[in-house]
Amino acid sequence: MTIELVVLDMAGTTVEEHGAVYQALAEAVTAAGGRPTEADIQRWMGASKREAITRLLAESTGHDPDEATVDAAFADFRARLDKAYRDRPPTPLPGVPEALARIRAAGVKVALTTGFDREVTTALLATLGWRVAPGAAPLDGAVDGAVDVADGVVIDASVCVDDVPTGRPAPYMIFRAMEATGVWDVARVAVAGDTVRDLQAGTNAGARLVVGVLTGKLDAVGLGAERHTHLLPGVADLPELLAL
Repeated sequence: MTIELVVLDMAGTTVEEHGAVYQALAEAVTAAGGRPTEADIQRWMGASKREAITRLLAESTGHDPDEATVDAAFADFRARLDKAYRDRPPTPLPGVPEALARIRAAGVKVALTTGFDREVTTALLATLGWRVAPGAAPLDGAVDGAVDVADGVVIDASVCVDDVPTGRPAPYMIFRAMEATGVWDVARVAVAGDTVRDLQAGTNAGARLVVGVLTGKLDAVGLGAERHTHLLPGVADLPELLAL
């Protein structure tokens, strides 16, 4: 059966952001009174960042933080991440622009999903110059633009955590991407990401292909322990897997 939609995570999967999100999250939680280890941070990667902050603080203190504490820690996280991205702007991972162009040239839609909120997502897409193709039913707040490849990589939808009721490992961002691109059948969907939660979301969605890519923090042993259909070095290898 032909794949009609490829759903990809952003940070660590399609975007090289030099671990900034890991560092910003750890620093914000620590400043709010938490004591997260590297393993703690890794466990929550791919999730909603607000949810991650809430749970990491709860795990450190033994009780759920109040809303004001979470709001302040989340604002701190956003400020730290914004500074990190200004100091060292994110870039596409090697071979990703070419792979996405090849996938779309074959008539397959491409959607990006992320645990970031819409404001951070919009700024990140703008930094990369990645635009949503006109006529692809972009979601509210998505970045619209021309399909001219000179403008950068073109995608068909951008879905962030505040577009859905619950982030990964729930499958809702994948379903939202299907809605935005007009794809009805999960058996025609491929999902790829660099975290355990990416793979869990793909499995929970019932996607035909659930692909782990080794461009993030996890190696083949760590990522491969989670249910998947394939492991690849990176998104650059997806066109070959899809026989495009």
